[in-house]
Amino acid sequence: EVQLVESGGGLVQPGGSLRLACAASGFTFSSYSMSWVRQAPGQGLEWVSGISGDGGSTIYADSEKGRFTISRDNARNTLFLQMNSLKAEDTAVYYCAASPVPAWRLRFMGKDEYPYWGQGTQVTVSS
Repeated sequence: EVQLVESGGGLVQPGGSLRLACAASGFTFSSYSMSWVRQAPGQGLEWVSGISGDGGSTIYADSEKGRFTISRDNARNTLFLQMNSLKAEDTAVYYCAASPVPAWRLRFMGKDEYPYWGQGTQVTVSS
């Protein structure tokens, strides 16, 4: 059974940091590019960042570039998102998603094009 389980969300003050994790099982993790996608209250899905299967290629949405860092540990089948300088507008449910496509395609993909999704972790940025 394929599972993606996110963790690390919570309440943080503006300017603070969080590190999200996504634990994968049930598929060959290193063969899949991974994305972080978020959904703010009342909004649609927004792609945040992606990484290739070997971790050698990383891509970011313009609004997150310089503040967020995506990484992965294939030995532990885990994806990470380090989020710094958090803003109120970063408040959302954050999901990890997996797809066996080249990393450059991740930002263009719709929800149904990802075979695997996690259940999400809530990030709230508020004073």
